[in-house]
Amino acid sequence: MNANLLSSVATYSQFMAGLFDRPTIERSTITVWPVSPYTGIVEGELFFADGVRLRMREELDFDEQLITSYGYEVYQHGEKLYWYDDFPHPNDPTLASTHPHHKHIPPNIKRHRIPAPGIRFDAPNLPQLIAEIEALLVG
Repeated sequence: MNANLLSSVATYSQFMAGLFDRPTIERSTITVWPVSPYTGIVEGELFFADGVRLRMREELDFDEQLITSYGYEVYQHGEKLYWYDDFPHPNDPTLASTHPHHKHIPPNIKRHRIPAPGIRFDAPNLPQLIAEIEALLVG
């Protein structure tokens, strides 16, 4: 089912729009657009309560039904709390379980990386990211 969500601009746009209809999200600037008949870009921000926002960018391959590259950053009142990226760090054995997916967290947010279970190339990541932010808002 998830792979089908990555099959076209229209399908992915409709899926994402459905995710934004929730009380925790105040507004969105996220857009999905085609680069070619087979590829697309997702880019923008989701704004939550208490000054929390998610900035995201995904590069999509609709033919292969994959997210080929991504970056997800979470801020609160302008301070970067954490981010996810897919830049490989093959020499870091602590990240092997989710290679190349990982999360940057404090302290030393640039160099402190942990595995990112659930972040994938073959399915949408936004539901997990929204759930993580909603948990942050509650806790």
